[in-house]
Amino acid sequence: MNASFAEKSSRYVLFLFISINLLNYIDRQVLYAVFPLVQVEFGLTDVALGFLGSAFMICYMVSAPTLGWIGDRLNRVKLASLGLVLWSLSTSFASFATSFRALFLARMAVGIGEASFGTVSPGLLSDYFPKEKRGWILSCFYMAIPVGSALGYILGGFIGQEFGWKMVFLVAGIPGLLLVFPLWFLKEPVRGGTSKLCTEITQVGTDYVSLIKNRSFITNTFTMAAMTFAMGGMAQWVPTFLNRIHGLNLATGNMYFGAVTVLAGIAGTMAGGWLGDRLQRKSAKGYLIISGWGFFIGAPIAAYALMTPSIIACLVTMFFAEFFLFLNTGPLNAVIINVTYPSVRAMAFAVNIFFIHALGDAISPVILGWFSDLWGLRNALLITPFAILMAAFLCFLCRCFIEKDTKRAEGLPL
Repeated sequence: MNASFAEKSSRYVLFLFISINLLNYIDRQVLYAVFPLVQVEFGLTDVALGFLGSAFMICYMVSAPTLGWIGDRLNRVKLASLGLVLWSLSTSFASFATSFRALFLARMAVGIGEASFGTVSPGLLSDYFPKEKRGWILSCFYMAIPVGSALGYILGGFIGQEFGWKMVFLVAGIPGLLLVFPLWFLKEPVRGGTSKLCTEITQVGTDYVSLIKNRSFITNTFTMAAMTFAMGGMAQWVPTFLNRIHGLNLATGNMYFGAVTVLAGIAGTMAGGWLGDRLQRKSAKGYLIISGWGFFIGAPIAAYALMTPSIIACLVTMFFAEFFLFLNTGPLNAVIINVTYPSVRAMAFAVNIFFIHALGDAISPVILGWFSDLWGLRNALLITPFAILMAAFLCFLCRCFIEKDTKRAEGLPL
């Protein structure tokens, strides 16, 4: 295989994975765009609505370790393909739900499907590219988070208002089925294939106990958990916040928040990947530096966005808050790859998925919903900036361990 063909093949894989991840986040977020409609139809409290939002995350995180174990042993491409089928069909079936329980079960199935893809896709994608490009490549891949989320809000708000919330799930679920075959027929790359010490690393790193002893991996995971608590809670409740506090109708509120999210998300994610790779060439702490400062700067801006009575000031500062928060997307995921052995990366991402959601957005919707019923939605959301500051502290703490763990993962002398 010549270099030109290999490069084109890698670009095709990246484009395919970005497309699938885009649908991943559209299917994940459309529910939050129609929260008010679902709440009215089933007569739900904010707590019950929060549980509905958590159904996806609970199954996503609980199934991740098992799927990660499978991903480290069997064909990762096939596992990702089956996950794509399951979550696309489950999203479509949600359009036929006639009760809270049926919709809850459909969202649980979506979580299992997306976990099949989420546990193997970062490591799988990294095997097509060299180490020095990981921050940028993963930033491109995770750019689907803001873009897919924004499309989920915009499409969900528009279709939900015009045609009802059930049509939203049908429209969101079908496109994923069109990408099943292109994914299924991808060639499985060699695990750690872009690492110079691939063979030695794979032989050394077959024990999952290495993850427990890896202080960088553990600290980075808790950093991402604090971030996920804040951003997940805001993602689920801000559209409702704009409707309830600022009086925007469903379509307008989702359109504004979607536009802010996609612009800030793309700019922040791409900037984080580019800056992270540049800093990483100078120091093993580069990815953590850019992420930590992003959290530290973004926290007070997010607090102001929630407190200001002006809708214009709210949206403008929300843009800057999201920009600084999205700086971490590629870098922190690149840290996971850099400090773990290729043979356990699927499990590493599975463990990471479990804890960041168990301590993050699996519980934050319910917690924020509970506090919203007690204090009001604005006061409940003000919890999130404190979680972002905690993420900044943990990110800076992780810098104490990163150099040694990176060398260990690469098989270099400590």
